[in-house]
Amino acid sequence: MEVITKTEDLAAACQRLATNDYVTVDTEFLRETTFWPKLCVIQMAGTDMAFIVDALAEGLDLDPFFDLMRDDSVTKVFHAARQDIEIIYHLGGLIPAPLFDTQVAAMVCGFGDSISYDQLVYKVTGARIDKSSRFTDWARRPLTTKQLDYALADVTHLRDAYQFLRANLAEQNRTHWVQDEMTVLTSVATYRTDPDQAWKRLKLRVRKPVELAVMMEVAAWRETEAQNRDVPRSRVIKDDAIYELAAQQPVTSEALGRLRTIPRGFERSRNADEILKAVRRALEIPKSELPKLPKGRQAPDGSAAAVDLLKVLLKLVSEAHGVAAKVIATVDDLEKIAADDNADVAAMKGWRRELFGETALKLKRGEVALAFQNRQITVLEQTPQQATQAAE
Repeated sequence: MEVITKTEDLAAACQRLATNDYVTVDTEFLRETTFWPKLCVIQMAGTDMAFIVDALAEGLDLDPFFDLMRDDSVTKVFHAARQDIEIIYHLGGLIPAPLFDTQVAAMVCGFGDSISYDQLVYKVTGARIDKSSRFTDWARRPLTTKQLDYALADVTHLRDAYQFLRANLAEQNRTHWVQDEMTVLTSVATYRTDPDQAWKRLKLRVRKPVELAVMMEVAAWRETEAQNRDVPRSRVIKDDAIYELAAQQPVTSEALGRLRTIPRGFERSRNADEILKAVRRALEIPKSELPKLPKGRQAPDGSAAAVDLLKVLLKLVSEAHGVAAKVIATVDDLEKIAADDNADVAAMKGWRRELFGETALKLKRGEVALAFQNRQITVLEQTPQQATQAAE
């Protein structure tokens, strides 16, 4: 099995793949010791060809691969595409388009929530994939035959899954449903790591605006530091340390050194100086300009029961139409619908509104009811009189 290690060979392979209507793509990477994923292997397949690229090969230029990813005449097919796209966006500054994610398509076609690649392949083709190489060291060279076989299977079987799902979607007139789902995956905002927003990754263990300000400043510093050094966030400082810094707000190295979550001697490091500066910046913010603590939504009286009913309805609709419930509506969507008929959520737009949203509103208004008949729950239309009685 030939592995591409030279730029000219990669360019030739990508030229051949560019003559196809679609190309299946997967990557193997490591990120345990880095902030950014370390790309190790790229796998690609067209209708009658497949290639493995050693992304760590010395002198290899990945520009031909990035050119293929931006070629809008070729559909790029991934399974659970987000991490693969994150790598491509970070290294190549682009998001592959047009895009087709077989995991999303499988949810729309009734294969359940977030089906794994090997399960999808088995259900579509009957083939079983050996996943024992999944967590091997993809940075070690030479790659073993077993690793290469595993890597190739991730794109060759993907062709069959894609063709099956594409036909299934067309038959059910659901192709546009998947296209709607691609919006998040193809948004640049999905892959940007803004240090000023890093605090949102943390649990909100603060009770005062000044504590939140400290958390925001320190989290932003840690995010920038982790990116610049290309190390995991926890290698800079751990989450628990940020929580303690927000609560204790040390402004001297002595006070910093007394914190339980700070390693011994850390207070004398360059990082300690940067942390203290971050804390001081937060403490210097005028009281009137401090960030406001996020408020939890106050659920209206009776909305908890309404959410429970909507969950039952969602399950019914999901099973009746063979669509994963999480694709139609999230729990957050249901809570907002329960509180507001005009909720600005995905479940109340487009095909989701036709499939679920309108019936959800009818259920709230008493125009339909849930009943247990013949050992199953069903949706029953209500007469105007019954609806009026239900509203009262």
